[in-house]
Amino acid sequence: MPEPALASLHVYPLKAVRGHAPRDAAVEPWGLAGDRRWMLVDGTARVVTQRSHPGLALVTAQLLPGGGLRLSGPGRKELAVGVPASGDTLVARLFRDDVELVLAEAAAHAWFSAYLDADVRLVHLDRPATARAIDPRYARPGETVTLADGYPLLLTSLSSLDALNTLVAQGAHAAEGPLPMSRFRPSAVVEGLPAWDEDDWERVAIGEVSFRAPKACGRCVVCTTDQDTARRGKEPLHTLGRYRRFGDQLVFGRHLVPETAGTLRVGDPVTVLA
Repeated sequence: MPEPALASLHVYPLKAVRGHAPRDAAVEPWGLAGDRRWMLVDGTARVVTQRSHPGLALVTAQLLPGGGLRLSGPGRKELAVGVPASGDTLVARLFRDDVELVLAEAAAHAWFSAYLDADVRLVHLDRPATARAIDPRYARPGETVTLADGYPLLLTSLSSLDALNTLVAQGAHAAEGPLPMSRFRPSAVVEGLPAWDEDDWERVAIGEVSFRAPKACGRCVVCTTDQDTARRGKEPLHTLGRYRRFGDQLVFGRHLVPETAGTLRVGDPVTVLA
């Protein structure tokens, strides 16, 4: 087994669509730089994700200099969207939180509405430092997150994925495996540690940056969505339900909250601190 190290990084500029895998990324208090600063809302200003629209898995949002996006997707022409000037805003509902966001240009709303055949709008978070408080059951005062589901980063392990795929191969839906890591939409993927080692972490350092690891990640239906075809299956929830049930959650991966700033680089050593 190789020495514990950071195997890959993943940034998702627009919540619920494809991200990209840079070789390095700056760590801000609320997550990786440029991560989940955009999202889609429906006609009632509620967040739109792959939970209701799995076809978002096929959309790519490339981060442009200055924080804008270049959108591409099946049957749609590419569209460049600039960061909106502070102006028209709306209060959007993101799970348990209300967040004030800035509306993108009309062309972006039309692009996504046509793609999804639904009335949606693209919105941008221009004040990440005050965006949303982390769940107070697991947060320290002042800790915030952008438009990620709940925490600044999500860490997964290649060894844990191998162990999960071994279990999938033994089950009723073996034909769906092996599953790629993209199903789990991680921020940081590590290698060189025993399977499920992350279950017990409280703190971890990756290169020059240290993190709290307050809780495991409970998975939802999104991880059953093939990120290359947008088709849904039974796995990995079927197998997680049999082997990885922690209370009322089916667990894979661990949430991270930065303790320090810095830059993560693929190949950085990983050290479990507590």
